Amino acid sequence: MKFSLFYEMQIADPTRATEQDMFQQAVKQAVLAEKLGYHCIWNVEHHGLYEYSHSSAPEVFLTYVAAKTSTIRLGHGVTLTPRSFNHPIRVAERVATLDILSNGRVNWASGKSSSIVEGPLFEIERKDLSPQWHEALHMVPQMWKDAPFSWQSDYFNIPPTQIHPKPMQQPTPPVFVSGVQPEAIQNAATLGVGVLCFTSSDKKTLADKIQLYRDTIAKAQPEHWRKNDHFALAALTCVLDDDLEACRHGYKGVRFFRDSLGQYYGTEKPPQPGTLNIPRSDLSNAEVETWQRQRFETDKILEAIIGDPAIAREKVQILADLGVDELILVMQLGTIPQDVIERSIICFAEKVMNHFRD
Repeated sequence: MKFSLFYEMQIADPTRATEQDMFQQAVKQAVLAEKLGYHCIWNVEHHGLYEYSHSSAPEVFLTYVAAKTSTIRLGHGVTLTPRSFNHPIRVAERVATLDILSNGRVNWASGKSSSIVEGPLFEIERKDLSPQWHEALHMVPQMWKDAPFSWQSDYFNIPPTQIHPKPMQQPTPPVFVSGVQPEAIQNAATLGVGVLCFTSSDKKTLADKIQLYRDTIAKAQPEHWRKNDHFALAALTCVLDDDLEACRHGYKGVRFFRDSLGQYYGTEKPPQPGTLNIPRSDLSNAEVETWQRQRFETDKILEAIIGDPAIAREKVQILADLGVDELILVMQLGTIPQDVIERSIICFAEKVMNHFRD
């Protein structure tokens, strides 16, 4: 199993100063992650999701990280590819340039955004999100071929054109899409691409999803990219030597992540501009104790990796046994102090990740 870090660029007290510090600390953590042996730094693309995600220019962040590192992979998780977010030509150009400058370290994932804010913000009708995303997913890898590229559809009219530069990885960087529901995971496998699963579930449900993915991708024959049989799972994570400290910070971060997410997804109206109306105070002793007790209940066992290294190793072993290829750790949760995030990155690497290397 590979182990990576995931960055939403969350921030619970946004000011220009705290925002700047958060970005600088994320770069520092990425450099540290390479030294500790993590596989990849994944960075999202979101727009207008105040507090939940301030990562609106992942191509800039990842390029800056690339310049300060030499081995860790750089993951777009994901690029928003409906055309009003990013025209496919610009995506192909930027990703290829980053792949060259990083000496072939890019993982590219494509997505469409299901938030209540982003489609309207970029004047995209909901009915157009899926077809535009699907076209762009197929267009970008074809642009990375040596032949002139052209495309005609209801959304694009591109005459034969040479698109440059070409990526270093051949025929393309590894291609991924995001998926949560079984249908989306099966669709990814049918396309022959890797899947980034951003929501966990009970063991049986996750096992069924992984088996569905394996059975389907075994038959896939992608035309424009190399098959990428890779199931990656993201998990909210805080691992410290002191179990109680990890739970106090970690579950407060989990609460912030979920509550801020709920302001932008699965709702009919976006929140009013400004500070989100969600709790961000410390958890009570009773709340911490409740979270601790529930960690290994059937329906909660895989929802987060919070606690001391022994707890983390037990949960990671479950995921390894289920066949997860890459565990993407979401440690940068909005309420967790930067020094605690750094300590968690180190603790997990030394006392959990190294255990699975042996």
